[in-house]
Amino acid sequence: MRLTSFLIHNAALATGFVLKQSTKTHPSFQQYYFRPYSHSSSVLQGWVQDNDGEWQWEEDDPNYTPSTTATTTASPVAAVATPQLPAGSFRPKKSLGQNYLKDPNTVVKIIKAFHQDATHQGQRSTVKRVVELGPGAGALTDRLVEIYGTDVVQCIEIDERSIDILHKKHPDLQVTHADILQVNYPQLADLEGQALVVIGNLPYYITSQILFALADASHSGAVDTATVTMQWEVGQRMVAPTSTKDYGILSVVFQLYADVKCHFKIPPTVFYPQPKVDSALIGVHFLGPNQLRQRLAGVQPAHLRRIVTTAFQQRRKTVRNSLKKLAQELEVTEVLNGPPRPLPMMVQKAMDEGDEFALQQPLPDNWASKRPEELKPGQFVELTRLFFGPTDEAVIAENAPLGQKVWRKMKHGKL
Repeated sequence: MRLTSFLIHNAALATGFVLKQSTKTHPSFQQYYFRPYSHSSSVLQGWVQDNDGEWQWEEDDPNYTPSTTATTTASPVAAVATPQLPAGSFRPKKSLGQNYLKDPNTVVKIIKAFHQDATHQGQRSTVKRVVELGPGAGALTDRLVEIYGTDVVQCIEIDERSIDILHKKHPDLQVTHADILQVNYPQLADLEGQALVVIGNLPYYITSQILFALADASHSGAVDTATVTMQWEVGQRMVAPTSTKDYGILSVVFQLYADVKCHFKIPPTVFYPQPKVDSALIGVHFLGPNQLRQRLAGVQPAHLRRIVTTAFQQRRKTVRNSLKKLAQELEVTEVLNGPPRPLPMMVQKAMDEGDEFALQQPLPDNWASKRPEELKPGQFVELTRLFFGPTDEAVIAENAPLGQKVWRKMKHGKL
């Protein structure tokens, strides 16, 4: 099922956009896209429009320089020239973090990696719902439509100029004019009737918030996989091992929530304009709510977030010192000098079955004297249990809600 009129009208009202129905329709659905009716800074929540018409994200550094990634092997997808931007009228906007892919060989490599992720290395025969974030001029979109068709592919784009280009090339393609930070992925997945597979050449200055939004969406099983470009350093944080300078909040969250793979490095030369740093193509296979609950064994993601963020805010200190104030606030200071609690039975069972994640979950006796980067993702789960519980296995519910907004900002996800 494609996006319904209900969602479209609600999204239009929430963001201040006016609906416009395409005169050309696909046999199975009518195509809608959004056009803004006002240039007020209130039209896009969280974005501010300058006097020259440029949109900027109000929280982030406008001087930040984005980046991107790519390299590849043989693929059944032919390398075709990437779209040419309309002369004089379409310049990438730095304020939107726009760096367009211009190398057809890199596009082929990204599409091949995406297909591997979306089909779980060939374990699935079809790809049913593809959502591209920030398609731009359509370098990836053209290949996605060619392979999967407009019944499967849909795009979310904030730049009205890009929407016009895509609509002219692919009249039946569904393109939603929206801020990707405001997308409600669980609602979108419900309307589509299944989990989404995501692809995108992301705006790099808001990469982390997009990733956290996808992590939250995985609480309900709304997102299956994501294959996205990002700054090389950010990608390395997602896959970093413990006891390294790159290991941090992104490492803990995504190594707990998903299987993460760095497909390859992408040089600046394949983008226009060229970023000043290398990029990475990262593949994320979310575990889904059932397996995530097994790893958490009753620990609430919101409590985990508090432990992880507090610990890494002072990453040079020992865990005891970084969490001392929180322990005092929660009136559990005794845990700072006490032994780890026994593991829940479901974790012990996973260990007995040889589960690699569970085998690395027990806290060491000297956990309090370690620094945050020395604790594995599973050990942060047990550290959270020490502070917040649950201590009684009887209260661990198999289908306990994991939360709609835990890692993403509360003001995001309003559509």
